Amino acid sequence: MLAALDASPYLDAHLLSHIDFSHGAVVAVSGGSDSTALLILLKDHFERARCSARLVAVTVDHALRPSSAAEAAGVKQLCERLGIAHRTMVWAEAKPETGVPAAAREARYRLLAEAARAEGIGMVLTGHTADDQAETVAMRRQRSAVDEGRGLAGMAPATLYDGAIWIVRPLIGTRREALRAMLLQRRIQWIDDPTNADTAYERPRVRAAIGANGAGFSAAIALAARAARERMGLGEQAAALIDALAAQPVRGLIRLEPEFGHGGDRAAAIYALRILLAAVGGVSFLPDEARAAALFDRLGTEPFRTTLSRVAIDARRAGIFLYREARGLPEPMPATDCRLWDGRRSITFSDTEEGLVIAPTGPADAARLAQAVQGGGPGSLVRAALCAEPALWRGGECLGLAENTAVAGLTVRPVVAPWARFLPSFDLMPARAVSDLIGAGWVPQSPMYNAGNARS
Repeated sequence: MLAALDASPYLDAHLLSHIDFSHGAVVAVSGGSDSTALLILLKDHFERARCSARLVAVTVDHALRPSSAAEAAGVKQLCERLGIAHRTMVWAEAKPETGVPAAAREARYRLLAEAARAEGIGMVLTGHTADDQAETVAMRRQRSAVDEGRGLAGMAPATLYDGAIWIVRPLIGTRREALRAMLLQRRIQWIDDPTNADTAYERPRVRAAIGANGAGFSAAIALAARAARERMGLGEQAAALIDALAAQPVRGLIRLEPEFGHGGDRAAAIYALRILLAAVGGVSFLPDEARAAALFDRLGTEPFRTTLSRVAIDARRAGIFLYREARGLPEPMPATDCRLWDGRRSITFSDTEEGLVIAPTGPADAARLAQAVQGGGPGSLVRAALCAEPALWRGGECLGLAENTAVAGLTVRPVVAPWARFLPSFDLMPARAVSDLIGAGWVPQSPMYNAGNARS
């Protein structure tokens, strides 16, 4: 959530004191005013705190404008004067004909994460400001697909990328005018990207519409703060329900206690159900709230079976069971390289034996494997769940579930599908609850301290 906005030309010396820099940091610097100011502020902070950790500046050259390479070289020169290590990452792939801003954003995060991994650093800082936050919220408010206000929280102060790299936005509560005033005071130049004023793109149009200091800006910031509080509160309640009432009796099968559908906080229960459906189904987006609410209202009325978001729901008196339906599963593929299988398993192959194939277990072998499962739930549901799990095959023979098969160089790890790529700090509690439930592993600790000086 946002702290009080800092519009002073003299930025608070404690602006970065809530971040743990002990393991170093990568700072994304495009050459614009916001990222250049962040670079200067980080340099000051590291010197003031006598921090010996490594600070590396990274410029992503999207290769979209003829001047981009020269701009990256200019950032490198500034870093050399400041004594800060610098590297340039180039988006060399073919550019899409449409959706360029979204594709460029995806490429930027991927390249920044690559640079951080290469440096052995788990944190990337970006120069997003309160102005960016207001524009983001205003854009999302205009779209009809905003998910019951979750998106109106805007950008989180920190976001975990690919389960490993924290994207931290320390200036999210700071006005751009304050950063530019600081740069002017120090006689440091910055680059103005012409696309920032090109109304062919959505963000510049929204920027002009809300105004820098008008009521539109203030309303967007207030809306973001309120939505963030509500999102975190709802997530905390959903996490408590998952911790208390959900279990995984066998891989791929989730059981909810019968009381999940009775009493308590209906909104939190529906949110928990949507999260679990997305995780079990291996989809990035939570299922439609109205459809999930209609499903929730049927729970406890009578036994029934239905599907939603690639998940089979089997409601019985003994509990509510969720498992991946057998339709639309991945086709058999060679057991090579690394991949996210069906949105549910991170599978890494290295030095594997030739002839291995990864494919769904299928009904016949699921029945065989289910015989070894004790106390895993109703037999028909255990078989149905195992049927959709990844297995290793050779010459048409199923060797067993991928994660239970001893093959050199094979690693199988469950993932929490809705947050496999981006996990905003708003959603840490429900993400950790589902991660614990399905055995996906511990969510890395955020590098940001809260008011109580404990990391979230």
